[in-house]
Formats: sequence, structure tokens, C-alpha cells
Amino acid sequence: MYQETKAQSGSKYGRYIYTILSISDVLILNALFIGLMAMNHHLDLSAKMRTAWLVLNLAYIPVAINPMIKQHNRRAIVMDRILRGALIAVGTHALFFLALLEFININLGINFYIEFYSFLVVIIPLWWIFNRHILKTIRRHGRNFVRVVIVGSNRTAHRLYDTMTADPGYGYEIIGFFDDQPLEGMPGKYIGKIADLGPYLKEHAIDEVYFTLSGEMAESLTDVVKITDDNVCQFFYVPQISQYVNSGYELHNIGTMPVLSLRHNPLKNPVNQAIKRTFDIAFSSAFLIVSPIIFIPVAIAIKASSPGPVFFKQKRTGYMGRSFNCLKFRTMKVNSNADKAQATKDDPRKTHVGDFLRRTSLDELPQFINVFLGDMSIVGPRPHMLKHTEDYTRIIDQYMVRHVVKPGITGWAQVNGYRGLTDQLWKMEKRVEYDVWYIEHWNMFLDIKIIARTIMNAVHGEKNAF
Repeated sequence: MYQETKAQSGSKYGRYIYTILSISDVLILNALFIGLMAMNHHLDLSAKMRTAWLVLNLAYIPVAINPMIKQHNRRAIVMDRILRGALIAVGTHALFFLALLEFININLGINFYIEFYSFLVVIIPLWWIFNRHILKTIRRHGRNFVRVVIVGSNRTAHRLYDTMTADPGYGYEIIGFFDDQPLEGMPGKYIGKIADLGPYLKEHAIDEVYFTLSGEMAESLTDVVKITDDNVCQFFYVPQISQYVNSGYELHNIGTMPVLSLRHNPLKNPVNQAIKRTFDIAFSSAFLIVSPIIFIPVAIAIKASSPGPVFFKQKRTGYMGRSFNCLKFRTMKVNSNADKAQATKDDPRKTHVGDFLRRTSLDELPQFINVFLGDMSIVGPRPHMLKHTEDYTRIIDQYMVRHVVKPGITGWAQVNGYRGLTDQLWKMEKRVEYDVWYIEHWNMFLDIKIIARTIMNAVHGEKNAF
């Protein structure tokens, strides 16, 4: 009975999919190599070129065996991670390929290397994105899924269920729950007690078992591990972590005791800091060189619209809670409430020129000077007025967490619609939520994605920009 049911499982051929995808990467390498050889060397079949071809394939082994790079077997993964993994894969291959060629004293020429990896750095990310899309489409049509049971019916089990079923493209089919003391409100089918798990696995095709009960329940945990081993099922232990720790935590060890750090900040890494700062300097410098083309006519229009300075300087909360002078083009008549009250849609303080600058986000351009000076970054949580920081710190959890990185001209919250007036508390709470998510998931590809979306939003116009 077990074998018959197992044959009907949607994951029957799943293990072959990941092998096929890995082989396809190798085929792309070889096809590109042979194509460039044909164009540049008329398909030289000398011993030197045959050796280089062998080294090409050997250099893929470090990519194939590194689980941090190869992501074909991960069901729940975001686009940014796919792109980053693909580019790291190309870089890793280049490192080993060139090193091995140098070791055996073969030189294919700098032009060949540039052409080969210029093509590869585009083809591999696009291919990985494409095959991820195909995989998710297959799973949404009921193929390549894994059959799952969950041991436990507590909040952790509920959160696991919600996460697994959030996207059918993940390919999880949750059959039901086992628990000796089932709680009400279970989101799926209750199958039975933990003692019923063994007989159930023998009669049904189950691929994975997730244990969500407390680790202190040593006897139950030991029993479930043995049951899964005996029935050749994958076992996963899900720690009962508070919903407050919903992402971004880091696992460490003190001796043999595992401990969790609740806040993961990739920008604590000096290398990541250097990468982000280098990008900021390069981007802001390039903009400031051509900025007079925009700054001069805007300055003339501001001076003509109302008396007062061209730039508006406002103290705002920056990195680690320190204040700095944030620059903007002045969009309002000079008034005493500029540091206290946010602009509203029909704010009488705004000038006609200022209204245009706000709607097009041109008023933010002087902040490239802040970026060049090091007070801000191109991408990061938007800096708030000192009064807002004082008020919201008291009433919003994690509010000050958004200051562990430099504030930005644009940010993850802004491109997701949470910009402009925060006249209701929930709007600021959502902004903080997105800011904290950005901090915990930072990478350069995410920054580039945010910049691209910011430009698109500016072109199409934003309803909250006023």
C-alpha cells in the first residue's frame, strides 16, 4: 500500500528536476565556450584547447557543491537571492577557471575572458530566474510538490502553515496535523495523536515531517525522529520562536548551546559597508557633476516664486540616532512650523513651484550632497524630523531600529507606497516595518531594485507625493 501511494506522490520526479537544472548550467557553459571558440579561434581542437575545455567543466564543481550558491533545490526563495546566487556562481567559476588555467600555464587571452564572462553574467541570472518561474508554474499546476505533516497545533504550527501555503509555487501540500492536545482553530485537518504518526507514515506517501512542539518535550521529539527515520521521511525541527522574531535572526553557539541574535544587520559587515559606501560616493559624485543642469533653473524658479533661501535645511535623525542637516529645495513660504508639521495635500504653505517639485520628487535632489558628505545613503530608511523621532519612539516598537543604518534618499517603504503624510499611526507602523525588513535583508541587488522602482514611480507619478 505504501509503495503504491508513494508512486502517486507529486514529488516522484522532483529529485531529477534539480539534477537537470544543474546539468543545464553546465550545458550553457559549454555552449558559450564552444561558440566563442568557433567565432574567435575557428574551433581550435588542439590539445591546449581540449585541456581548457576540461578545466572549464572542472571549475564548475565548486559551484555545484556549494549549497550557499546553488539554489535550485530551495522552494521558498526571493528574487534578490536568486540574482545574488547566480552572480556569485559566475564569480566563483571565474575564480577557479582562471586560477586553474594559470596553474597549468594556459592563456586564452584577455579578450576571450572578457567576452565569455560578459555573456555569462547576463545569461546565468536570466536562466535561473526563468527556470524558477517554470518550477513555480509547474507546482501551481499540482506537480513537483512535497507532502507535509506538522506535529503540533500551536502558534508556531499555524505560522508555519501560513508561510508554506502563502504561495502555491513553493510546492507544499500540507496533509494535516498530529498533536496529543490539539488546539482549536487549527488551519488544516487534524489527523491524530503523535502515537498515530508511525502507522500513518507507513500507509501514506509523506515526504517531510515538521516538529513544532517545544524542544523540552524530549520524549516526543525522540519518538518523532525515530518514526521519520524508520519511514525514510525528512525531519525538520521548528523552534518555538516568538512572532516578534519573524525574520533576520542569526544562530550562534556558546559552547554547545545554540543562541539566537534577534537582529541581523548585513551592514555590520565592514565589506558590505565598504561596498555600499563606494556605491554611494560613485553615484552621488556622478549626479553632482551634472547637477547644475537641474539645480540652476530650479534655484531661479524658487527665488522667483517667493522670498527666502533656495535650500531648506532641517535637523533630522540620522545614523545611530545622531541628528544632521538634511537638505531639500525649499518648497514652502518661510514659516515657523516647518520643523513641526508635515506637508498636507492642499497645504497653503506650499508655493506653486514647490508643489511641482514635491510631486516630481525633485525637491529631494540636494540630498545627494548629504550622501556625498556621508550623512545619508542613496537607499535607506527615510530620515524623520526630530519631533517625529521623539514622538514615535514612545509609541511604535522597533522605531529606533531603523537608525542602525544611514538614512536614504529613497527606501523600501517608499517604493512600496508608504511615503508622504503619516496622519494615521498605522502608516508610520507600516513604514517602520518595511524599514526594518530592509535592514535585515540588505544586499546591493536590493538597493539597485529600489533605485529602479523609485525611478519608475517618479516617471509615472506618485499619489502620496505632495
